[in-house]
Amino acid sequence: MARERAQGAVGLIVSMASVFAGLDPTAYKPHALHNSERMWPETNCYIDLWIEVLASLKLPPEAMLGFTLGQDFEGDQFTFFKAPLEDLEALYGVRCTELAIYDKVQHHVAEQIGRGRLCLVEMDSFYMPDTQGVGYRREHGKTTVAINRLDMAAREVDYFHNGGFFRLSGEDFDGLFQLHLTDEDLPFLPYTEFAKFPESVPGEAAIRQTSRQLLAFHFRRRPAANPIRAFAAVFPAQVEAVAERPFGFFHKYAFNTLRQLGANFELAGSHLDWLSEDLSEVASEARRISEVAKSVQFQLARAITRKKFEPLQTALDPAAEAWDSMMRLLEQKL
Repeated sequence: MARERAQGAVGLIVSMASVFAGLDPTAYKPHALHNSERMWPETNCYIDLWIEVLASLKLPPEAMLGFTLGQDFEGDQFTFFKAPLEDLEALYGVRCTELAIYDKVQHHVAEQIGRGRLCLVEMDSFYMPDTQGVGYRREHGKTTVAINRLDMAAREVDYFHNGGFFRLSGEDFDGLFQLHLTDEDLPFLPYTEFAKFPESVPGEAAIRQTSRQLLAFHFRRRPAANPIRAFAAVFPAQVEAVAERPFGFFHKYAFNTLRQLGANFELAGSHLDWLSEDLSEVASEARRISEVAKSVQFQLARAITRKKFEPLQTALDPAAEAWDSMMRLLEQKL
């Protein structure tokens, strides 16, 4: 991990250090949780990013996923699930907190990279080639990246995003850091966090013990009522309204409802499998929720195209039953 200093927010950027030395985007292998054969190879930008960062630290990302039990239906979307920062510290000794941005973003990022710290920055996917076909040069969208290497002279940046590790340069670099702004423009001040890594990390036995404790903690914080039934009660009416919008809106709706639900519980299943063999039955129920969400996403597209919404009234019933079963089994195990 690089420790050399960069003259950051108050001076000239001179460092081209990396937090993870030698990490090459062209040879990077994503973690197994992002295997293309999974039902949801990518989940959301924040948790996907942490999966790859922890894997680069040689730590098991499966250990942090107990928080998935707390996902709820929030009325218009499922919880955009994120790893609680206190869980990252308890499990791995990783301390992550907000980084104040008062100067140019790249100055702050270079300073922290020089200290061996990873900056997580909200960026515009419009300038990110890895979102080709979704956001790149098509629409502006907020997404979080973790910057491993920054080279201002070459106008290059290497970054973790979604299920991989990428490099961009040139005009995309200029756009990403809003280098076209002048002193008369409003400043570019994105929300930014930075992660401080420990000198040494806990062993696997300690991580497993903490992970089991966190699973029990998040189980106690689970929704009081079945969130899938709450969603099912409004789902057909929501879809009918979505059908009146331009078709592109379908993707936004599906991402924030069925994809968040399905991806959340596929990760829950992976967490339970990793944690203990005696939780395999619970993991199967979690994957059942994920499978149903995937299937219903296809039904959703057909319903919007054909303007037939009645089949959606019972489409989520198997997932709701699986949620009830999963929680009953966990209560017995924990």
